[in-house]
Amino acid sequence: MNETASVAPAAAPAKNPKDRVLIFDTTLRDGEQCPGATMTFEEKLQVAEVLDEMGVDIIEAGFPIASDGDFEAVSEIAKLCKTSVVCGLARASFGDIDRAADAIRHAKRGRIHTFIGTSPLHRQYQLNLTEEQVFERVVASVTRARNATDDVEWSAMDATRTEHDYLCRVVEAAIKAGATTINVPDTVGYATPEEYYDLIKMLLNRVPGMDRIVISTHCHDDLGLAVANSLAGVRAGARQIECTINGLGERAGNAALEEVVMAIKTRGDIMPFHTAVKSPMLLQASKLVSAVTNFPVQYNKAIVGRNAFAHESGIHQDGVMKHSETYEIMTPESVGVAKNSLVMGKHSGRAAFRAKLKDLGYEPGENAFEDAFTRFKALADRKKHVYDEDIEALVDEGLAHLGSRMTVKELYVVAGTRGPQTATLTMEIDGVLKTVEATGNGPVDATFNAIRQLVPHDAVLELYQVHAVTEGTDAQAEVSVRLAEKGRVVTGRGADTDTLVSSARAYVAALDKLMVKRQKTAHAQPAV
Repeated sequence: MNETASVAPAAAPAKNPKDRVLIFDTTLRDGEQCPGATMTFEEKLQVAEVLDEMGVDIIEAGFPIASDGDFEAVSEIAKLCKTSVVCGLARASFGDIDRAADAIRHAKRGRIHTFIGTSPLHRQYQLNLTEEQVFERVVASVTRARNATDDVEWSAMDATRTEHDYLCRVVEAAIKAGATTINVPDTVGYATPEEYYDLIKMLLNRVPGMDRIVISTHCHDDLGLAVANSLAGVRAGARQIECTINGLGERAGNAALEEVVMAIKTRGDIMPFHTAVKSPMLLQASKLVSAVTNFPVQYNKAIVGRNAFAHESGIHQDGVMKHSETYEIMTPESVGVAKNSLVMGKHSGRAAFRAKLKDLGYEPGENAFEDAFTRFKALADRKKHVYDEDIEALVDEGLAHLGSRMTVKELYVVAGTRGPQTATLTMEIDGVLKTVEATGNGPVDATFNAIRQLVPHDAVLELYQVHAVTEGTDAQAEVSVRLAEKGRVVTGRGADTDTLVSSARAYVAALDKLMVKRQKTAHAQPAV
């Protein structure tokens, strides 16, 4: 009698720790330096929580010396994070370093990242220092940081335009002073992948001790090469990539976290490395950062763009239906994109809606769920098709408005070529309904004037941005509003098929945040 022996599936090969690439996220520091991308304290905590849960190794939480707000954010993120190293940035000055050390002191694992410009351009024009003076500051700053923490990163700003002999000298000095990570930034996005590869190899070959520390990449995207340069650095021996969600950052931005993570994960055949990032959370992180910074993600953005897994060509559609790998090199699910988007409608019940929310990464409490379901039903009555993006916009707006003191109840606008335009607005403020009529130079101006009458304030409208959530004339309009008042900056979002209603909700959401900030400031004032 013949018996068939059961064969256990082969175990996946063990990952070599030497091939682990650390992901250093600087969305909250370098990303926030992008003009217009400033985040509130609460939004920074929200982003940090997602990064920590996603498996990011190091979170550069801010520049503590820059402001009290930055210091408080870094300090609170240090308390919040469960697994990520929390890092504070510092220039090569004792004041910066001491402030960063104080900000990260509550972290389970904290890091100080100190830097100074090393290229001839930076030495002469920005710092007005000699080679020897810069060298002395490198030693002094790293030594000071190492006295505060055993995790010190040092960066040679503009390393790719620094003379090789001098770069080797200062890098060696930083290692001897106690740096555990050496960052080699392409600060102005000038290098090509071949040049950057050779630069990392040169440092490994010439600088004593480079094999005992972590080499980091920090590449900007001025020539569109940030991701390519970062990966070239890893192939040369770097084991940390500094990057941001959506590639956010100064000028053209930084290497995009989602792109480097998925490039490593997808092309293991030529890059046998790995990261600890949970890639199914990439879309969630992308949408969160886009929402809190009001920087929309371009439709054709790699990995997280709306069209990243969309196929319109008949040839492509035919191929994907027969076998997804004909035109998709990774699965949508691997980055957090749901397969189906057109499944919900006015006949969908609570169970289906709850399951859909879970698929999209939302698990709201019962009150928030009931509110979202009610608004979903109202939306489904007005829209022929309800897409995943519609639901996400609806839920995001609802969560942002939970606990708000002010809500838009009714809005009636008269607009057209014959002005002035008129808005009649009813709001609930602290449980009381109030109605007012206002005019303006256009329907949006009239609407905002009505809000100002009901809630007097001197805030300046810094940003008013509208985009359609989906295609079609019945698409929801998602509006972002940024208000500024006496150094306080707040952002609000609203979504509705009526652009004016969405605009009113966004403005009121921002105003509600501003009222909260006012109260906090008043409570913080010393008694007279």
